[in-house]
Amino acid sequence: MSGGEVAGILVAVFWAILVSFLAVALARLAQTLKATTKLVADVTDQAVPLLADASAAVRSAQNQIDRVDAIASDVQEVTSNASALSTTVASTFGGPLVKVAAFGYGVRRAITGQREDMPGKAPRRTVIVGRTIPSARRGKRNTREKRD
Repeated sequence: MSGGEVAGILVAVFWAILVSFLAVALARLAQTLKATTKLVADVTDQAVPLLADASAAVRSAQNQIDRVDAIASDVQEVTSNASALSTTVASTFGGPLVKVAAFGYGVRRAITGQREDMPGKAPRRTVIVGRTIPSARRGKRNTREKRD
C-alpha cells in the first residue's frame, strides 16, 4: 500500500466516525423535539381549561362589582335621605325646643328666687336687637319706647 492509499483509508475512517457522531446527535435532537412537542401539547391541553376558568372568574367578579355598585348607589341615596330628614327634624323641632328650654330655665330661675340684688352678683343685662342695656337704664328704655 502506498502512502496515498493509507491516507485515503484514514480519511474514510474519520469520515465514518464523523457521520456516526452526527447521526447520534440528530437522533437525540429528534427525541428532544418529540418531547418538546409533547410538552407543548400537554401545556395547551391544560391551559385551555385554565383560561376558561379564569374567564368565568372574571365574569363572576364583574357581576359582583355591578352588585356592589348598585348597593353603593342605594347607600348614597339613603344617606342623602337621612341628611334631608335630619335637616327637616332640626328645623321643625330645633326652634321650639330652644324656646322650651329657655322657658324652663326662666321658670327655674324664678322658682329658685335668683334675683339681681343678690350680693356678689353682677347686675343683669338685657339684650334687645343686638344691643346690651345695663339694668340701671332699663327704666329709661321703657319710657323711651312709650314715647315712640
